[in-house]
Amino acid sequence: MELADTGVFTVAADIGMRAGVLVFEELGRALVPGPLAASALAGAWVPGAATGTSIVGVLEIDDDPIVVDHPAQIDTLLVVTDTGLGTLDPADVNMRTVTHPLDTLTPVAVVDRPLPEPVVVAGPDVAARFVRDAVVLTAALQLGVALGATDLANAYAKEREQFGRPIGSFQAVKHMLADMLVKAEVARSAVYAAACAVDAASADDPQRASSVAKIMAGEAALFCGRTGIQVHGGMGFTWEVDAQRYWKRAVALDNAFGIIDIHAAFVAASL
Repeated sequence: MELADTGVFTVAADIGMRAGVLVFEELGRALVPGPLAASALAGAWVPGAATGTSIVGVLEIDDDPIVVDHPAQIDTLLVVTDTGLGTLDPADVNMRTVTHPLDTLTPVAVVDRPLPEPVVVAGPDVAARFVRDAVVLTAALQLGVALGATDLANAYAKEREQFGRPIGSFQAVKHMLADMLVKAEVARSAVYAAACAVDAASADDPQRASSVAKIMAGEAALFCGRTGIQVHGGMGFTWEVDAQRYWKRAVALDNAFGIIDIHAAFVAASL
C-alpha cells in the first residue's frame, strides 16, 4: 500500500515508460521485493492493482516449469499466452512452494499443469505489449541492482584497509570497480533507449529495444553482483553484508520475462 500511495504502480501508465524506468531503477537499487512489474501494468484488467489493494502475479504459459513469485501474497494471477491475457484465482491453481528459494526476499512456487481455463481479458496484441513493457520495467530493476551492487562495492573498497591502505587503492580492485561501472552505464543507455522506444520518442523498434535492454541490464546485474562479492572478499558471502543479496536478486530477475539467451535469440532473428 505504501508503494501504491506514492504512485509507483501508476507512473508508467500515467506519465510514460521513461518515468517508469526511473522509478523502477531505484526500486531495484533498494532491492525492493515483490511482483512489481505486474502490479504496475495490470491496472487495466485487475481492479485494485494500481492502488495496491490487489497484488498481481504473472503466469507465463510457455515457461517450463511455470513459476510464480510471492505466491502467498498474490490476490490475482495474470496468465500470459500467445492468444492473449487471462486472469485466474490463485485458489484454483495448485502451487508448490519452493522451500529454499535462492533469493530469500523472493519466495517462489512451482505451478502444476494443467491450468484451469482463465477468464480472457485481452487479446494477443495487448498481451504482447504487456510482456514488452514488463521486460523494460524488469530491465530497469536489473539496472538498479547493478548500480546498487556497484555503489556498495565502491563504498567498501574505500573503507576496508589492507597493508595499511584502502583496498580501493590497489589497481586490481580499481579495475574490478571500473568494469562494474562500465557494465552498469552501458545497461543504463539500453534501458533508457528502450523506454524511449516504448513511448514512441525514438525510431527504434520497441520490441527489439526491450529485448536489448533485458540482455544488457541482465548481464550488468549478474556481473556487478558477482564482482561485488569478489570486492568484498570473504565478507561478500556472509548474510551480514548485502553483496550476496544483489547477486541473488540479479539471478531471480534474469528469470523474469525471459532469460538473456531467449532475448538474444529474438534480437538475432530480428536483424
